[in-house]
Parts: sequence; structure tokens; C-alpha cells
Amino acid sequence: MKKIAFIGLGIMGKSMARNVMKKGYELNIYARTRSKVSDLEQEGAVFYETIPACVKDADAVITIVGYPKDVEEVYFGENGILQNAKQGTYVIDMTTSSPKIAEKIDREAKERGLHALDAPVTGGDTGAKAGTLSILVGGAKEDYESCLPLFEAMGNNINYEGAAGAGQNTKLANQIMIAGTISGLCEALSYAKAKGLDLQTLLDSVATGAAGSRQLDTLAPRILKGDFAPGFFIKHFIKDMKLAASEAKSEELELNVLERVLDNYETLAEAGCEEDGTQALIKFYEKCETGKEN
Repeated sequence: MKKIAFIGLGIMGKSMARNVMKKGYELNIYARTRSKVSDLEQEGAVFYETIPACVKDADAVITIVGYPKDVEEVYFGENGILQNAKQGTYVIDMTTSSPKIAEKIDREAKERGLHALDAPVTGGDTGAKAGTLSILVGGAKEDYESCLPLFEAMGNNINYEGAAGAGQNTKLANQIMIAGTISGLCEALSYAKAKGLDLQTLLDSVATGAAGSRQLDTLAPRILKGDFAPGFFIKHFIKDMKLAASEAKSEELELNVLERVLDNYETLAEAGCEEDGTQALIKFYEKCETGKEN
């Protein structure tokens, strides 16, 4: 495996693509707006104007796009990946998307002599830059093993989760955990502020105890600085939580915390905060503190 096609070069994807190049892979890239990936071109990536041209001679195709509808757009149809990749190509969707779409890609890939994996990631923008992402892989185990060196270019906690769709289901479970954690962090900070505690001292005191978490380490300092720049967009987290809620409903599960956190984030999105990072959930509680409707 030498040549990789990469589609989806946003906050996460661009850093992941850069790390793939650093490991010596040749890189084809496609983006709707060429100027946004000019830095990757300068570093050696080859830009293509269309998806068919980008993927036709690749040994593996990696996608990490925004929404399930974007996954369907780049994979299916006359100009999609499945129609234009050569036989034997590995097609790896690293978007957080629908398990059902992952299963559909897997079925159609097999019909065309392709190898499909769903491999969503967690670790945020910092993990993408550092090449320390957790990668959650579903599909045939032999395909996972074949792609392991490629995954190792982007992450350091790489696990095989099971058949097609299992990677996506694992990521949705991860997002359910994160939803509760971020909400708990924001509620704790709101409580501490109301009680007159020094918030930095609070964080220093609990960070290494039972309340410690990656979310606390990453997001709490940003909250204290009023830094709401996105490491992960609210709009994308809402998409993930909606996917999880839909899958839970299909299993007749009641996930009350997930539903409440989703509702709170949707309130913020309606207020114009959908382009903020997930740490901006604190704004919901600040409205509560001032007595404004939320």
C-alpha cells in the first residue's frame, strides 16, 4: 500500500492527511475549494478536481466528511468512490456516521471487489495533530490487519471492534459518554462559581482524582479563558448525538442524559452557537445563572 486518496480535509482531516504523508505514503487529495488545501499541496500532496480522478489509482481511500448525507454523496453514484476505485482498493470511512450507512458501503464494496472499513476516530483536533487518535474499526478483520500500518500513521490506540458498523456503534457509545462528561463539567463549574470558589484552584484540586478526565483536561482551561474556538464543532456533536439517539430508539433504550444534553446543545445552536466548540455548552448554564430563558 503506497498511494492514499484522502477526501475530507477539515479540522481533523487535514492533520490526519499530513501525518499520512509524514509516514511516506503518496497522497492524492480532493476538496471542493482548492485554496483551502494549498498548504498540503505545497507539502507534496497531489490535488484532483474530481473524486473519480482522485481515487482511481489509489491503494486506499480515506474519507472524513461532515454528515451522513456527505458520506453517501462521496461513496455512491456515478461519481462516487465505489463506482470509481479500482478492484482491491481499501475504502475507509473515518467520519462519525450511521452504522447503517457503514453496512451499506460494506455490501456494495464487496460486490465491486473492494474492501470497506468504518473507522471513526476520537481524540479531537489535538489528537489529530499529534497522531495520537483512537481509531475504532469495523469490517473484516483481515482488512483491519492489512490497514493497521496506515492507521498507525494517524493514531496510537487502534482497536478492531467487529463486523461492518461496529466501529460506528463504538464511536456513538463514546459520544454518549462525552455528552454526560461535558455536561457534568459545565454544571460543576457553574456550581463552583455560584459558591464563590476559585475555578482554577478547583480544577487543579480535582484533575488527578476520580473526577479527572480527558474532557476536563482539554476543555476546562478553554472554558476558563472564554475560548470557544472549535476543536470539535457543536453542529457535528449534535449530529453524533442524534445518530446515537436514533440507534438507541431502534433498540427501545431510554438514554435520558443523552437526550437532555442534546436538547441543551440544540438550544445553543438555535442561538447561533453551532460553529463554536463543544466547550461552549457552558454558555447554556451562564444563561441559567442570569435568569434568562434557555
